[in-house]
Amino acid sequence: MEVETDATKGQEESKQIRDEELFKAAESGDSSVFMSLSPRQLVKSLTFRNEDGRSLLHVAASFGHSQIVKLLSSVEESKTVINSKDDEGWAPLHSAASIGKAELVEVLLTRGADVNVKNNGGRTALHYAASKGWLEIAQLLLTHGAKINITDKVGCTPLHRAASTGKSEVCEFLIEEGAEIDATDKMGQTPLMHSVICDDRQVAFLLVRHGADVDVEDKEGYTVLGRASNDFRPALIDAAKAMLE
Repeated sequence: MEVETDATKGQEESKQIRDEELFKAAESGDSSVFMSLSPRQLVKSLTFRNEDGRSLLHVAASFGHSQIVKLLSSVEESKTVINSKDDEGWAPLHSAASIGKAELVEVLLTRGADVNVKNNGGRTALHYAASKGWLEIAQLLLTHGAKINITDKVGCTPLHRAASTGKSEVCEFLIEEGAEIDATDKMGQTPLMHSVICDDRQVAFLLVRHGADVDVEDKEGYTVLGRASNDFRPALIDAAKAMLE
């Protein structure tokens, strides 16, 4: 009769949890697979990475599976991986914010996620919440200390991102919370310029109402009015004049 030693038991456990099934379960949301792991296996699983450099915690967050994220982040050792980045510099918090899962964002922040962590493009979770229009997540992030005027690699603030994607509700919120309305990116363009270039009139008029400068020039020498289309320009001029009256 073969005696099972601690070494053989460890090898068997290691073999069981190295299987790609865990990554498949993290993608599909099959929490039963993770619930069946021993505490030692759960801790070990936190160190696994897929071909994109993502941890199981990151994969589960990317697919919005709250229960698995809660399970994986419940062990003390998760603090060492909660801010780990994939090959593009994305942390689990970036993914949770980008897909609009407020519950996940809250769990990650509560468990120690860095609210201002940047990916390779210099973007934070707030940049993604702003560009996608996730108001509740933007509120959550600011409550946990997100920097409202933080810039990415091209100099864009979260307000730039919200303005360029037409997210007026988030623009309004960011401005009320102290976003710099005339912040310039590396091209010298303001959020108002971004909205005008995208021909988003609702956001453009909102920014003008909040006092955005229509005379600022970008690095190519264009003003906001110069960037506006011929049919948009008269309405912008009227909106700017109304602010001066």
